[in-house]
Amino acid sequence: MLADTRPLQDPHFRRLWTANIVTVVGAQLTVVAVPAQIYADTGSSAYVGLTGVFGLVPLVVFGLWGGALADHFDRRTILMVTTTGLIGTAALFCLQAALGLGNVWLLLGLFAVQQGFFAVNQPTRAAVLPRLLDAEMLPAANALNMTVMQAGAIGGPLIAGVLIPFTGFSWLYLADAVCLLATLWAVIRLPALPIEGLVSGAPGLRSVIEGITYLRGQPVLMMSFVVDIIAMLFGMPRALFPEIAHESFLGPEEGGLAFALLFAGIPIGAVLGGVFSGWVSRITAQGRAVIWCIIVWGLAMVGFGLAVFGADATSGPARGWLVFAVLMLVVGGAADMASAAFRTSMLQTAAADEVRGRLQGIFIVVVAGGPRIADVAHGASAAMVGTAAAAAGGGVLVVVLVVVAALAVPSFVRYRVTRSA
Repeated sequence: MLADTRPLQDPHFRRLWTANIVTVVGAQLTVVAVPAQIYADTGSSAYVGLTGVFGLVPLVVFGLWGGALADHFDRRTILMVTTTGLIGTAALFCLQAALGLGNVWLLLGLFAVQQGFFAVNQPTRAAVLPRLLDAEMLPAANALNMTVMQAGAIGGPLIAGVLIPFTGFSWLYLADAVCLLATLWAVIRLPALPIEGLVSGAPGLRSVIEGITYLRGQPVLMMSFVVDIIAMLFGMPRALFPEIAHESFLGPEEGGLAFALLFAGIPIGAVLGGVFSGWVSRITAQGRAVIWCIIVWGLAMVGFGLAVFGADATSGPARGWLVFAVLMLVVGGAADMASAAFRTSMLQTAAADEVRGRLQGIFIVVVAGGPRIADVAHGASAAMVGTAAAAAGGGVLVVVLVVVAALAVPSFVRYRVTRSA
C-alpha cells in the first residue's frame, strides 16, 4: 500500500528527488512572498491579480519553446542553465526587497523571468526520467515527485505565513536561492543526456508545430491531454472557495479556518495518495486507470457540491457539512494524483525520445492553463446558478464527458504497458 520507493535505488533520481524536497519548500516561499509583497507595496488586489498574467504568459510561451529546446540540446545542460537562472532570479528578488525599492513592475518583471526559466526547466526535467529509469518504474517515480510537490504546496505557505512578519520578504527569497543550490548540485551530477534519435532543424516555432503535429497523430497521447482538460476545466472549483467559506460555512470575509481547510483539501489528498501509491506500479492497464481516476475526481466534486447544498440549507454553523466537503476534496486530490502519475508516465513511455520534451512542454501548458480557465468558468457559473450547483454540476459534467471521451477513443482505454518478469 505504501509508496513504491524502488526508483530511489537509482542514484541520479535519488539525488534529484532528495534535492527537490529542499527546493520545493524554497519555491513555495517565493510563491507566497511575491503576491504578499505586491499587496504590501501597493495595497491593491488588482496588482496582485496581475501575477496571473505575468506568470501564465511566459509559462505558455516558454513551456512550448522549452520543450523544443529539450528535444534539440543536451538536457543536462538545459537543466544546469535554467536552474542557475532560477537561482539568479531568486537572488534578484532578495536584492530588490532588501533595498526596499517598492517597484511593483520590477517585481512583476522578475516574476515573469522566473516563470520563463521554470517553464523551460520542467518539461526538460520530466523528459529526463525515461533515460534514468526503466519504464515500469516511471509511475512510482512520478508519484514520488508529485507527493513532494504537493507536500511543499501545504508546508511552504504555512512556513511563509509565519515567517513574513518576523523576517520580511528578503530572507524568504534568499532561502529560495539557497535551497535551489541543492537541485543544481543534483543536476551537475547527472550524466550527459544528448537526444536519442534524429535531431533536425532549429528549436523554433516550426519545431513546436512539429511536436503538436506528432501529438495529433497519436490518439492515446492526445487523449491523455483531453481527459485532463475535462477534469480541470469542469471539475476544479477553487475559485469558489472564498465565497463558499464565507457564505456557506460562515467564515470571515478575510479567510479563516473554513477558507484554509478548503484550499488545503486537494493538496492533502494528493499527499495521502502519494504516500499510499504503492499500487500504481502494479497497474498495467493505465488508460483504464486514468478514466476511473477522473470519474472518482468528478464524483468527489459532486459530493463537494452536495456538501455546500447541505450547508446552505442549515441554519447556523454547518461543521458536519464542512468536514464532508473537505473529505470530498481530499478524495479528489488523491484521485488526481494517481491520474497525473499515470498520464505523465504514458507521455514519457509512449512518445519517442526526440519529441518527448515538446510533449512535456504541452503538458506543462495544459496543467498550468486548465485550472486558470476553470477559475473563470466556475466564477461565471456560480454567478448564474450559485456555488453549490456550479461545483456539483461541474463534477457531473466531468463524469459524463470523460465517459464519452472513453467511448470515442477506445484505444486509450485499451492502452497497457508491459512489465518485465
